[in-house]
Amino acid sequence: MKRFLWALLALPLSVLAVEPSATATAPVAAAPMVNSGVAGQLTQLVFGLLLVVGLIFFLAWLLRRVQQAGPAGKGQVIELIGSRALGPRDRLLLVQVGNEQILLGLSPGTITALHVLKEPVEVPDNSEKATPEFAQQLLKILGKDQKDKK
Repeated sequence: MKRFLWALLALPLSVLAVEPSATATAPVAAAPMVNSGVAGQLTQLVFGLLLVVGLIFFLAWLLRRVQQAGPAGKGQVIELIGSRALGPRDRLLLVQVGNEQILLGLSPGTITALHVLKEPVEVPDNSEKATPEFAQQLLKILGKDQKDKK
């Protein structure tokens, strides 16, 4: 992978090395220099663009690899049970930490513990209720059933 990256980095520089120098004094060579200059610049532009796009894909691949190496989601202690929007920027969150459930108020810049529940709230395991109405209608139109996903 490193060879490929170095090859992509070296391509625009190799195009510069191939271009004829501006010190040529022959009048016959002047006409091809204009064409090769534009072609060389276009080639350098294309290779530079390919380098940037390749670098973006490489960084995305690297980020995905680093995230997979992190802690697995199954071993997390904190779990979001539910949430409710109170306004455009304010929410209520029900979070389970170990055996306790905590009701949190979330607003821009602050998170406030509102209440620690003595008895945990039982959450229905029905996935169809958790799906918004629009998504349910869209799945019905597309002919896909939620039960097929499991």
